[in-house]
Amino acid sequence: MKTLFFIATFLFPLLGYSHHDIAEFKVYGACGMCEARIEKAAKSVDGVNTADWNRETMMLTIEYDTNEVSLDDVHKKIAKAGHDTDMVRAKDEVYQALPACCHYERPDNDKPDKS
Repeated sequence: MKTLFFIATFLFPLLGYSHHDIAEFKVYGACGMCEARIEKAAKSVDGVNTADWNRETMMLTIEYDTNEVSLDDVHKKIAKAGHDTDMVRAKDEVYQALPACCHYERPDNDKPDKS
């Protein structure tokens, strides 16, 4: 009975503080190596639980904890890995350092380089 009281009193309230959300946004890439790099970069951000990039649509779907991470942080981390997102452009020198098979058609240069 004490265990049940402990769970109800202390653990259940903690569950309410975590808020998970799902987001989807465009990340530019070209191949399977890009997919691995993009997903690894996204998952390396504390608070991102899952990341799945679709090569055909170039859309990344992530599940993340909104109390731990902002989407801006995820965009910046992916850009640091050399991939443009719909919010942040990767630095040219980082993009150029990607393997040749990973060079994709870059979007217009109207996004800030925040990486």
